[in-house]
Amino acid sequence: EEDATVELGPPEDGVLDTNSKLYSWGRGLQSLHDDSDDRIPASDQDDDKRNTQLMQVSTRLDSKSILHSACATYHSACATSRGALYVVGKNVHGCVDPNSPEGEIIAHPMLLDCISHIRVVQVSCGYDHTAVLSSNGSVLTWGSNLHGQLGHHVNGNQKVQHTDYQGPTNCRPTGMALGKGRRASSIACGTNYTLVLTQHMSLLVCGIPSIAGHRDASKWGLPQEIPSLVGLPLVGISAGDGHAAVVTAHGTAFVWGENRNGCCARDFPKTLTLPVPVKAPLPSSQSASNSRSMVSDDIAIQHVACGLEHTILVTRSGDLLVCGSNYRGQLGIDASKLQSTSKIVQVQHPKGGKFVSADAGNGHSLVLDSAGDVWVTDTNGLNCIIEGKSVLAIAAGGDDNCIAIASAPTGSKSLQRQFSMEMPEDTKSIVDAVDSLLEEMETNENSKKHAGQEIAEKSEELLQYPSVLNLILNPMKLEIMFERILCAGDVATRQTVANAIERGMKLGLESLRGSRMIYPEAVRCLLSYIKFFSIRRDEEIVFDVRGEAIFLFCDTILGIPFEGYRALHDFATNLYPRNLFVKMLVRPLLLTLNACTKFTTDENEVEHFSSSRQAVPVIVAVLSWLHAMAEEANLADPTDFYSDGVSKMNTESLFDDLYKMKNASPHEKSKNFYLCAHPFLLSPSCKRNLLQMEFQVEMFKAMMGDVNFSASTNEIKVEPFYQLEIEREHLVEQTLERIKQADPKDIRKRLRVSFKGEEGIDAGGVTKEFFQLLSEELFDVHSGLWSNKYGDDLNWFNSENTWDEKGYELIGILFGLALYNSVLLDVRFPLAAYRKILGLPLGLEDIMDEELRKGLKQLLDYPGDDVEEIFCVTFELTWMELGEERRLELKPDGANIPVTNENREEYVLRYVRWVLVDSIQSQWDSFQTGLMRVMEDSSLDLFLPEELELLVVGTPELDFAALQTNTKYEGGYDEDSDVVKNFWTFVVKDASLETQVKLLKFAAASTKAPIGGLGKMDFIIQRAGPDSSNLPTSHTCFNTLLLPDYGSDYDKLKKLLGRAILECEGFGLE
Repeated sequence: EEDATVELGPPEDGVLDTNSKLYSWGRGLQSLHDDSDDRIPASDQDDDKRNTQLMQVSTRLDSKSILHSACATYHSACATSRGALYVVGKNVHGCVDPNSPEGEIIAHPMLLDCISHIRVVQVSCGYDHTAVLSSNGSVLTWGSNLHGQLGHHVNGNQKVQHTDYQGPTNCRPTGMALGKGRRASSIACGTNYTLVLTQHMSLLVCGIPSIAGHRDASKWGLPQEIPSLVGLPLVGISAGDGHAAVVTAHGTAFVWGENRNGCCARDFPKTLTLPVPVKAPLPSSQSASNSRSMVSDDIAIQHVACGLEHTILVTRSGDLLVCGSNYRGQLGIDASKLQSTSKIVQVQHPKGGKFVSADAGNGHSLVLDSAGDVWVTDTNGLNCIIEGKSVLAIAAGGDDNCIAIASAPTGSKSLQRQFSMEMPEDTKSIVDAVDSLLEEMETNENSKKHAGQEIAEKSEELLQYPSVLNLILNPMKLEIMFERILCAGDVATRQTVANAIERGMKLGLESLRGSRMIYPEAVRCLLSYIKFFSIRRDEEIVFDVRGEAIFLFCDTILGIPFEGYRALHDFATNLYPRNLFVKMLVRPLLLTLNACTKFTTDENEVEHFSSSRQAVPVIVAVLSWLHAMAEEANLADPTDFYSDGVSKMNTESLFDDLYKMKNASPHEKSKNFYLCAHPFLLSPSCKRNLLQMEFQVEMFKAMMGDVNFSASTNEIKVEPFYQLEIEREHLVEQTLERIKQADPKDIRKRLRVSFKGEEGIDAGGVTKEFFQLLSEELFDVHSGLWSNKYGDDLNWFNSENTWDEKGYELIGILFGLALYNSVLLDVRFPLAAYRKILGLPLGLEDIMDEELRKGLKQLLDYPGDDVEEIFCVTFELTWMELGEERRLELKPDGANIPVTNENREEYVLRYVRWVLVDSIQSQWDSFQTGLMRVMEDSSLDLFLPEELELLVVGTPELDFAALQTNTKYEGGYDEDSDVVKNFWTFVVKDASLETQVKLLKFAAASTKAPIGGLGKMDFIIQRAGPDSSNLPTSHTCFNTLLLPDYGSDYDKLKKLLGRAILECEGFGLE
């Protein structure tokens, strides 16, 4: 049942023959001319008329419209437009007529009656076997099956037990076992093997192992795909004596087999067991950098022909690229000048025309040009043998056998066929068909259901065959088509299309299993598949519920060899601009990841996860690869990779994952999956929550490590806090003194601050104000700790301060304490400081001095070769410090080493290192020592520098409208209360930015918004009694504003609230 069935019946009625002219020459017994004479045309151009008469067949074949022809060493054949097959030659192993005796010579073209039940559209002749392609895509083969070249099923009583099994000869015409659903579009027979190109652009091969590959004995003789060619959009095939070749739709040729005389375009090895691309010389207009993404017409191949020991490639620009043996001039080059070549040599049309196709025999080649003239090779090179006859097709084989088919004087320029053959649809026609159907759906209400079903079928077909999908070069075209499909029709129609897409993806990806996707044109489809996971955007449809399609996709992409990864990298970075990279590659996978991490909680608080959760590790692995690519080529922002699904997971579960990862051995890390090992997926808020939970665990450990037992009272004493009592008037001095005296283990407890003389209890608010006040003094640029080179808005370590290294250590401790206790600091570190905290490398972009940065970049970008003369700098720096000139050599004897074109990168590297690292090394080491006293072993490495900055200082953008949306009300207030409406009118519309900042400081003891903005901050407005002249107050520990009910009196609220936020300071107890 897997064999393709043949199509019966007579030709279609009402269609008449259009005769063609058949020209045949070469060995008489093996050629199509109707006699046994050898016909050898003269090479002299003056003999053109005599040659034409000599070669033209004037027998019964002359009255036929010839559709296709082929010739080989012992026999030739041709198919007529009515589907009949004529054969001629020596019946070696039954290759001509299996019903005739072995070795019988059939001297005249004979109609092969035993296959009259099919309509032949193509024929190919091997050494001792023949293959024909029928109009319905089935392939029949006969002759010798000694090496399995016929592709027949082995009978049950002939089960193969070993790989060196030899099959029978004189086999009758039988359908090749192409496999279920496969139909052929082209065939080619070589010596002891057969190539079949399917209608969906894949290649099936059977026969000798050097071409078909080694396989299990159970699959002996069956047509199989070659793993390294799977996925390639193949459009042309050619079979030589011992080597074969294929051509892709994008113009790349692949060859393999016996590499005699360099016919596979390389010196070695002698036998190529895997297809390799033919490396044609790049034209000057095409750089090597984009050679994987596209091929110029100068080297793009449109046709290939394999001979005994040579190969002919025809480019789209109309030239020949040749290699192999040339002892008889078969490469189109004078044999006296070149005997053979393993390098590709270009041969141009002698008259400036364009070649369109070629075929090859043992020691000769036949070439057709765009004018319909035929050129044959001899020892002198190319010779025009048929001119002005509008030849449409050629064939060559054996020793000097040649066939040319020309249209009749009144005939069409294309060969006529009297029946309908379903030719393979290329991607363009499939995409165009989808576009037409979408137009029909949008304009014709009555055809929506029918058009939707057809769209589903076409979509499934496109995705089912990776080779066809690989024809889509422009990602934008795929994007537009998909977006239209996603919006087409009602829910039922979209669900039908979604089901078809899921089926097609599974079948297509399954077909790639076991393949070796090492070539660029094969792997491109993997990027195209990603877009179709965006169908999850439509919440009304169900797609890939079990995660089978996404798991199959990720498993496929993670299993490709390094060459495939490199090709995918090139395609993704060259063909996908920044907006498409995120939209077509990143977001579909994030949507799928979000669906796979989704969970529900029942009434017993038990979590139930999606059945597709098994796919999470492989999805994350693919996203990691895309993330690395995006970082390298600047194709996306960090926010583009945040996963809502991962960030919304239970914090305890994520922390458990983090804890296990940090405590795992290297071996355990290599074999287990940890979600927190991919922090680029976590939003800053999620990372903050994880860090806070980690700090809570450390605080608990520190508390439990300070448990004391009193024998006298028989009590256990626990001190959970690190108590810090400070006078406001001596804030900095007393704080630094207390920190110096503190026990290291106490610093790891939760901080509790109190101001002497104030009765407020610190539940967080006092600590926030403490750090706010401390920041204003410690991070004052004029304190001497910070450089004044960059103005008042930047804190950078003062390299001239060598007298207060202990002060930097204390600042590091306080910096760490603020992080440890989740308090924002008013510090203005540049991003370089956060990069240093995280241990990340620094570069020219981190230089704070804009003029210096521009100057160094100008030095690097200077295009001339006279850097030394133009810039006049050496590896010595000079600057003024305290009125004195200082000098520093960036390398030994730097004052005498000029900066040149060759060493300017070294100069910039050393300069940047000195500015950002070496000049402040002692100050930074002290700061880092203090910071690590608090933050040692913390998970700061989860954060990016930009995210760490948000964690430390918050965001300066204050969106009070977002805060209004997130605010809760207590004590009888709601959002419709008059005083509440007046409050938000004042804050959002009337208050200045300065007033807004002071309000935030008054209510929450902070001048910045936390990670995520004010919309993520818990804020409460609580009723503080009836209308009165009392000022509003606050509980900064809980971000609560206590607001008396001033009713609808807006002016009163504005006056009293303004006084409160401008004049009130300190803490008290009522």
